[in-house]
Amino acid sequence: MPFREINSKMVEAQVIPGQKMYSQRGAMLAYRGDVSFTPSLTGGQGGVMGMIGRRVANEQTPLMTVEGSGTVMFGHGGHHIQVISLTGETLYVEADRLLAFDGTLQQGTMFMGSQGGVMGMVRGQVTGQGLFTTTLKGHGSVAVMAHGGVIELPITPQRPVHVDPQAYVAHHGEVRNKLSAALGWRDMVGRGSGEAFQLELSGQGAVYVQASEEKL
Repeated sequence: MPFREINSKMVEAQVIPGQKMYSQRGAMLAYRGDVSFTPSLTGGQGGVMGMIGRRVANEQTPLMTVEGSGTVMFGHGGHHIQVISLTGETLYVEADRLLAFDGTLQQGTMFMGSQGGVMGMVRGQVTGQGLFTTTLKGHGSVAVMAHGGVIELPITPQRPVHVDPQAYVAHHGEVRNKLSAALGWRDMVGRGSGEAFQLELSGQGAVYVQASEEKL
């Protein structure tokens, strides 16, 4: 169920009979056809246990199930929208950045400490993203929200990418992340670069970076 980008802040999805999709509640802007929008009491997939897990992890965003036959236009808060296509890999993204995604994608929650150990937990605290993040895995499309435009930066074993933690949006692939501190004597005396913390992503995959250091 691919999304068609209408402009940088609106996408259109084709709703096909027999296939579900999920979107953030209130994100429907307009639609054509016979389409229904039902609050997803479990917040997506995984049933009640999945809902409890996401609530405990603070990765619970109000979602609705979209079904029927037709087309739906989505947008929210005037945020920039980036469509990410997955071909079997796992996307790591905060729940509140999700605008809409294919119902065929497997939804989960991951403890940040499992990516980068203790530094993964520190990263969650420093970036304000918490200790958990949402995962979507499989073949399908995801529409995520960001401030300003988004650039996709490839990560290769020979070329890790360093990102301002506040500009980080999402990543996919076999990627390790760790937070590095760039504090030096200049920072101690107030003459530093202002980039005291950097997120280093290494391995094989891609990271999405927004054109702003502002959180949603």
